[in-house]
Amino acid sequence: MVHACDDRGVTWAEPSSTATALLLLGRGTDPDTEKGVECPGDLPAPSDPDLVERAARAKAALGDRVFVLGHHYQRDEVIQFADVTGDSFKLAREAAARPDAEYIVFCGVHFMAESADILTSATQRVVLPDLAAGCSMADMAALVQVEKAWEHFTRLGIAGDVVPVTYMNSTADIKGFVGRNDGVVCTSSNAETALKWSFERGSKVFFLPDQHLGRNTAVLKMGLTLQDCVLYDPHKPGGGLTDQQLRDAKMILWRGHCSVHGRFTLDSVEDVRARVPGVNVLVHPECKHEVVTAADHVGSTEYIIRMIEAAPTGSAWAVGTELNLVRRLALAHPDKQIMFLDRNVCYCSTMNRIDLPHLVWALEELVAGRVPNEITVDADTAHYARVALDRMLALP
Repeated sequence: MVHACDDRGVTWAEPSSTATALLLLGRGTDPDTEKGVECPGDLPAPSDPDLVERAARAKAALGDRVFVLGHHYQRDEVIQFADVTGDSFKLAREAAARPDAEYIVFCGVHFMAESADILTSATQRVVLPDLAAGCSMADMAALVQVEKAWEHFTRLGIAGDVVPVTYMNSTADIKGFVGRNDGVVCTSSNAETALKWSFERGSKVFFLPDQHLGRNTAVLKMGLTLQDCVLYDPHKPGGGLTDQQLRDAKMILWRGHCSVHGRFTLDSVEDVRARVPGVNVLVHPECKHEVVTAADHVGSTEYIIRMIEAAPTGSAWAVGTELNLVRRLALAHPDKQIMFLDRNVCYCSTMNRIDLPHLVWALEELVAGRVPNEITVDADTAHYARVALDRMLALP
């Protein structure tokens, strides 16, 4: 373990610098499996002491023309240059609220930048500092797969009873599909409200792409049973389900998950309870059902932050979410014992693709009058994705 110390003397035990950990941190690459991780142009090494100065200088030169968004899971070296930090939907809305900003630099992942492009004006340009910053969960639901599943529902005669709901953590294509088919987008904060809205309009919900958020919300918030939920696997004929299972189901869950939150296990919870008497276990609803039911508190990223901020001095918290955020919370609240729920490293590998060299390169390109890595969504997809997003915004 490597121990880091901030200027107040607060320590944080970093995971060991194994090859795997370095790869997850974005400090290593595997050219055989990771395509597009290199930046165009000549980038300085991450340890270059001039990087912070260069980023500050470029951002100052752009002034109000640029608005930098930083997701909670980003590294500190990037977050320090963000004008606003937040979860994916908050950041997209913040971008839309800055119509005078010519450039939106989104330090997050691809689907987030797509949402910002959908919600901002046609004159604003959205930049993702590294195109390799994707989302494994969003990539688990491809439009061709989802359309094939919908055709299956149509052949069975149940499509008219099904309301599609997609998590914010999905591609623009999937949001557009949902908008075309009278569905709605949800976040981890308003998933219950979105499901209530959906069940007022149909007897079934087709939930994309995170099975765990869908299952946890349906069972723990809506009063459904695990038997009411079926898992549709796009890699199996008929989704791996019988026609009768689909007819009987109330929640048709897509077989997708978050690669970070899916790592937490019931053993993780039991282990930390054994090691830390009186610990509060706080997890994200993208975790597995058995982890969520074993936890003391469950909520979105913003909920987790508020819970830690309001916690009493001296309390102990094991937090089941991305490690950059847990580390930041621990350093920000030295009066509380805040630890990562699992013993193993759990950074979001794709989110960590956005590092300081990439941000510097993107900002300096904008200063030079070039727009790098612009994210655009075609007009038709953007229209229907916006329909689904607007339905969410109209929820009570």
